[in-house]
Amino acid sequence: MRKPRDYDAELKALELKTKELKTRKVQQLGALVVATGADAFSAEELAGALIVLAETTDTAKREAWSKRGAAFFQGRSRKPAKATDRDAKSAAALSGGAPSATGRPGAA
Repeated sequence: MRKPRDYDAELKALELKTKELKTRKVQQLGALVVATGADAFSAEELAGALIVLAETTDTAKREAWSKRGAAFFQGRSRKPAKATDRDAKSAAALSGGAPSATGRPGAA
């Protein structure tokens, strides 16, 4: 005869594993914020930026962000770009053009 399963113990083990995974996820997200230099922003600014990110449906923007994130994780861009550099690159990515010598897309 088989030993009966202890469903309560299995459920408790699964709940513990879920809690550990959530804790690890939160720690990893915090480490990502610090690694990207985003810890210099206030919680309100970060929340606002993340809300915009979550609401964005433009696939071109999301692909550009994904490529930039992949480059970050591959070590090509460990230092956060200056705000002016970010704005120029974002504008160039959205317009499809490269930034000019002045740092502004399309400017001569």
